[in-house]
Amino acid sequence: MQAVNNRKKVTPDLAGVTADRSPAIKNPLTTEEIHALRQQLEELRLEHRDLDDVIHHLIHSAYPDQLQLKRLKKRKLKLKDTIDMVESRLIPDIDA
Repeated sequence: MQAVNNRKKVTPDLAGVTADRSPAIKNPLTTEEIHALRQQLEELRLEHRDLDDVIHHLIHSAYPDQLQLKRLKKRKLKLKDTIDMVESRLIPDIDA
């Protein structure tokens, strides 16, 4: 027996095109999923900017802690990778 999925599917574009209008789009997200991903993306970007500020101040301090600086930069790079992953989820997969 096959489960029925009653969720309204929409693509993550701003126009809100439904999957019914655009059958070439694979794995469309629900409106709630899009909202949650955009919220997560904003939080990740904020944390990335905050880390950038901390790194900047640490670099320009009198005696910067190189180990802490290295750890912060590594964390910032991981955040950037996560941001890129979330952004790619918000872009619909369209068959060519």
